[in-house]
Amino acid sequence: MHSFFAMMARMKYIERWALMRNSRQENISEHSLEVAMLAHGLAIISNERCGSHFNVEQIALMGLYHDANEIITGDMPTPVKYYDEGIKDAYKRVEDVASRTLIAKLPDYMKKYYESVFFSDESTKEEWKIVKAADKLSALIKCMEELRSGNQEFKTALETTKQALADMKRKEVDIFMEEFLPAYDLTLDELQRE
Repeated sequence: MHSFFAMMARMKYIERWALMRNSRQENISEHSLEVAMLAHGLAIISNERCGSHFNVEQIALMGLYHDANEIITGDMPTPVKYYDEGIKDAYKRVEDVASRTLIAKLPDYMKKYYESVFFSDESTKEEWKIVKAADKLSALIKCMEELRSGNQEFKTALETTKQALADMKRKEVDIFMEEFLPAYDLTLDELQRE
Protein backbone atom coordinates (compact mmCIF):
# COMPACT_ATOMS: atom_id res chain seq x y z
CA MET A 1 0.00 0.00 0.00
CA HIS A 2 1.29 3.46 -0.91
CA SER A 3 -0.11 6.55 0.80
CA PHE A 4 1.43 9.40 -1.24
CA PHE A 5 -1.77 10.47 -2.99
CA ALA A 6 -3.86 10.08 0.14
CA MET A 7 -1.38 12.43 1.83
CA MET A 8 -1.64 14.89 -1.07
CA ALA A 9 -5.42 14.88 -0.64
CA ARG A 10 -4.85 16.32 2.85
CA MET A 11 -3.53 19.60 1.40
CA LYS A 12 -7.09 20.92 1.56
CA TYR A 13 -6.97 20.78 5.36
CA ILE A 14 -3.92 23.04 5.79
CA GLU A 15 -5.02 26.66 6.15
CA ARG A 16 -2.78 29.55 5.12
CA TRP A 17 -2.37 33.00 6.69
CA ALA A 18 -2.91 31.62 10.20
CA LEU A 19 -1.78 34.77 12.02
CA MET A 20 -4.20 37.06 10.18
CA ARG A 21 -7.95 37.51 10.13
CA ASN A 22 -9.23 36.36 6.74
CA SER A 23 -12.49 37.28 5.06
CA ARG A 24 -12.12 33.98 3.16
CA GLN A 25 -9.91 31.12 4.27
CA GLU A 26 -7.35 29.76 1.83
CA ASN A 27 -5.86 26.26 2.00
CA ILE A 28 -2.62 25.01 0.47
CA SER A 29 -4.48 22.90 -2.09
CA GLU A 30 -6.12 25.90 -3.75
CA HIS A 31 -2.98 28.00 -3.25
CA SER A 32 -0.83 25.35 -4.94
CA LEU A 33 -3.15 25.21 -7.94
CA GLU A 34 -2.93 28.99 -8.30
CA VAL A 35 0.87 28.92 -7.96
CA ALA A 36 1.11 26.18 -10.60
CA MET A 37 -0.98 28.22 -13.04
CA LEU A 38 0.96 31.42 -12.33
CA ALA A 39 4.35 29.68 -12.58
CA HIS A 40 3.31 28.11 -15.88
CA GLY A 41 2.24 31.53 -17.18
CA LEU A 42 5.42 33.24 -15.95
CA ALA A 43 7.55 30.57 -17.64
CA ILE A 44 5.69 31.08 -20.93
CA ILE A 45 6.11 34.86 -20.66
CA SER A 46 9.79 34.36 -19.90
CA ASN A 47 10.25 32.05 -22.90
CA GLU A 48 8.28 34.17 -25.36
CA ARG A 49 9.22 37.67 -24.24
CA CYS A 50 12.52 37.34 -22.37
CA GLY A 51 14.37 34.71 -24.42
CA SER A 52 14.33 31.96 -21.78
CA HIS A 53 14.05 28.25 -22.49
CA PHE A 54 12.10 26.89 -19.54
CA ASN A 55 10.23 23.59 -19.54
CA VAL A 56 6.88 25.19 -18.73
CA GLU A 57 5.14 21.93 -17.84
CA GLN A 58 7.89 21.01 -15.35
CA ILE A 59 7.62 24.44 -13.74
CA ALA A 60 3.84 24.01 -13.42
CA LEU A 61 4.40 20.70 -11.61
CA MET A 62 6.97 22.31 -9.32
CA GLY A 63 4.38 24.96 -8.45
CA LEU A 64 1.73 22.33 -7.86
CA TYR A 65 3.84 20.52 -5.26
CA HIS A 66 5.84 23.49 -3.88
CA ASP A 67 4.05 23.49 -0.50
CA ALA A 68 3.19 19.79 -0.27
CA ASN A 69 5.57 19.31 2.66
CA GLU A 70 3.23 21.55 4.68
CA ILE A 71 0.93 18.52 4.95
CA ILE A 72 3.43 17.39 7.58
CA THR A 73 4.86 20.70 8.84
CA GLY A 74 1.79 22.91 8.67
CA ASP A 75 1.99 26.42 7.20
CA MET A 76 4.67 28.33 9.06
CA PRO A 77 3.85 32.06 8.95
CA THR A 78 6.37 34.02 6.86
CA PRO A 79 7.40 36.42 9.67
CA VAL A 80 8.34 33.41 11.79
CA LYS A 81 9.93 31.33 9.01
CA TYR A 82 12.23 34.16 7.93
CA TYR A 83 12.80 35.81 11.33
CA ASP A 84 16.54 35.13 11.19
CA GLU A 85 19.01 32.91 9.34
CA GLY A 86 19.07 30.28 12.09
CA ILE A 87 15.30 29.78 12.04
CA LYS A 88 15.24 29.92 8.23
CA ASP A 89 17.95 27.23 7.93
CA ALA A 90 16.35 25.02 10.60
CA TYR A 91 12.94 25.26 8.94
CA LYS A 92 14.50 24.45 5.55
CA ARG A 93 15.85 21.23 7.09
CA VAL A 94 12.39 20.42 8.53
CA GLU A 95 10.82 21.00 5.09
CA ASP A 96 13.45 18.74 3.51
CA VAL A 97 12.69 15.92 5.97
CA ALA A 98 8.95 16.35 5.37
CA SER A 99 9.45 16.20 1.59
CA ARG A 100 11.59 13.06 1.88
CA THR A 101 8.91 11.51 4.08
CA LEU A 102 6.30 12.17 1.38
CA ILE A 103 8.49 10.81 -1.44
CA ALA A 104 9.08 7.65 0.62
CA LYS A 105 5.33 6.97 0.38
CA LEU A 106 5.69 6.28 -3.35
CA PRO A 107 6.72 3.00 -4.96
CA ASP A 108 10.38 3.01 -6.04
CA TYR A 109 9.58 3.24 -9.76
CA MET A 110 7.73 6.56 -9.23
CA LYS A 111 10.14 8.34 -6.86
CA LYS A 112 12.45 9.74 -9.54
CA TYR A 113 9.53 11.55 -11.19
CA TYR A 114 8.67 13.41 -7.99
CA GLU A 115 12.13 14.20 -6.63
CA SER A 116 12.67 16.91 -9.25
CA VAL A 117 9.42 18.66 -8.29
CA PHE A 118 10.06 18.45 -4.55
CA PHE A 119 13.78 19.26 -4.34
CA SER A 120 15.90 22.00 -5.82
CA ASP A 121 19.47 21.67 -6.96
CA GLU A 122 21.87 23.74 -9.01
CA SER A 123 20.29 22.56 -12.28
CA THR A 124 16.79 23.79 -11.29
CA LYS A 125 17.74 27.00 -9.50
CA GLU A 126 16.23 29.27 -12.17
CA GLU A 127 13.03 27.23 -12.38
CA TRP A 128 12.55 27.52 -8.62
CA LYS A 129 12.95 31.31 -8.92
CA ILE A 130 9.95 31.31 -11.26
CA VAL A 131 7.97 29.21 -8.76
CA LYS A 132 8.98 31.56 -5.93
CA ALA A 133 7.81 34.54 -7.99
CA ALA A 134 4.50 32.77 -8.65
CA ASP A 135 4.17 32.06 -4.93
CA LYS A 136 4.65 35.77 -4.18
CA LEU A 137 2.17 36.74 -6.92
CA SER A 138 -0.37 34.40 -5.34
CA ALA A 139 0.22 36.10 -1.98
CA LEU A 140 -0.21 39.52 -3.62
CA ILE A 141 -3.49 38.42 -5.21
CA LYS A 142 -4.72 37.16 -1.84
CA CYS A 143 -3.83 40.52 -0.25
CA MET A 144 -5.69 42.38 -3.01
CA GLU A 145 -8.77 40.18 -2.53
CA GLU A 146 -8.77 40.71 1.23
CA LEU A 147 -8.40 44.48 0.90
CA ARG A 148 -11.23 44.59 -1.66
CA SER A 149 -13.36 42.80 0.92
CA GLY A 150 -12.62 45.61 3.37
CA ASN A 151 -10.12 43.63 5.43
CA GLN A 152 -7.35 46.11 6.30
CA GLU A 153 -5.42 43.31 8.05
CA PHE A 154 -3.65 42.66 4.72
CA LYS A 155 -2.57 46.26 4.04
CA THR A 156 1.02 45.87 5.22
CA ALA A 157 1.31 42.39 3.70
CA LEU A 158 0.31 43.85 0.32
CA GLU A 159 3.08 46.46 0.44
CA THR A 160 5.67 43.97 1.71
CA THR A 161 4.74 41.47 -1.01
CA LYS A 162 4.84 44.13 -3.76
CA GLN A 163 8.32 45.10 -2.58
CA ALA A 164 9.47 41.47 -2.51
CA LEU A 165 8.30 41.05 -6.10
CA ALA A 166 10.06 44.26 -7.17
CA ASP A 167 13.24 43.10 -5.42
CA MET A 168 13.23 39.93 -7.54
CA LYS A 169 13.93 42.09 -10.61
CA ARG A 170 12.31 39.60 -12.99
CA LYS A 171 11.07 40.92 -16.31
CA GLU A 172 8.39 38.22 -16.63
CA VAL A 173 6.98 39.30 -13.25
CA ASP A 174 6.93 42.94 -14.34
CA ILE A 175 5.10 41.95 -17.55
CA PHE A 176 2.56 39.88 -15.60
CA MET A 177 1.94 42.69 -13.13
CA GLU A 178 1.46 45.22 -15.92
CA GLU A 179 -0.62 43.10 -18.30
CA PHE A 180 -2.51 40.58 -16.14
CA LEU A 181 -2.69 41.82 -12.54
CA PRO A 182 -5.08 44.76 -13.20
CA ALA A 183 -7.79 42.31 -14.29
CA TYR A 184 -7.95 40.99 -10.72
CA ASP A 185 -9.66 44.25 -9.76
CA LEU A 186 -12.49 43.72 -12.25
CA THR A 187 -15.94 42.38 -11.41
CA LEU A 188 -17.21 39.18 -13.05
CA ASP A 189 -19.31 41.22 -15.48
CA GLU A 190 -16.31 43.35 -16.41
CA LEU A 191 -14.15 40.25 -16.88
CA GLN A 192 -16.71 38.70 -19.23
CA ARG A 193 -16.75 41.85 -21.39
CA GLU A 194 -12.97 41.77 -21.83
